[in-house]
Amino acid sequence: MGGIQAFQWGASYPEMVERIAPFAGIAKPWPHTFVVLDSLKASLLAAVGFDSSKLSELTSADMRAVGRVYAGWGLTHAFYREELYREMGFKSLEDFVAGVWESSFMNMDPHNVLAMLWTGQHADISANPSYNGDFNKALRSIKALACIMPGSTDLFCTADDNAYEAKLIPRAEFKPIPSVWGHFAGRGINRADNQFIDNNLKQLLALRTNG
Repeated sequence: MGGIQAFQWGASYPEMVERIAPFAGIAKPWPHTFVVLDSLKASLLAAVGFDSSKLSELTSADMRAVGRVYAGWGLTHAFYREELYREMGFKSLEDFVAGVWESSFMNMDPHNVLAMLWTGQHADISANPSYNGDFNKALRSIKALACIMPGSTDLFCTADDNAYEAKLIPRAEFKPIPSVWGHFAGRGINRADNQFIDNNLKQLLALRTNG
């Protein structure tokens, strides 16, 4: 099967695709990433007193706190310091946090979000019978041409973690997205970030493979 695989959370398809282009993601939940995701989960579970028997009582309104927590992780110090939210039409920091983070998270199903957070905390490409937790072996087994594109300022899927991963993938190029949009450099919101990703995807598709 030829083509390109683009994804945010890590996945390994060493025998299935010729090219992969992970962006704004990681190949396993590194400890800091796990903790960040756990903070999002905790802010939601606090609504039911951390009582797992009451999960059915969670509502979309309980997602407001999750949005507030994520507001500090999805974007960067520089984004807020430079008030780039004004370029998006928001007149104040509070308008932006309420209008984007609260609003978008309150449109989500809290149970789906819990499932997504669990996935994020357990999505390790080596957690299977093929590699038995040997993360380095799993990375070395990836035969596809790879273009690894983290956000250069991503606070919880960090460029440093991606750099480690890229060094072990035999045919990988490490190309961080130069952006102050943090994790959201890979979300298709900022034109310059989109152009960087598109250019590298075109270059990746132009490369010849052994197949």
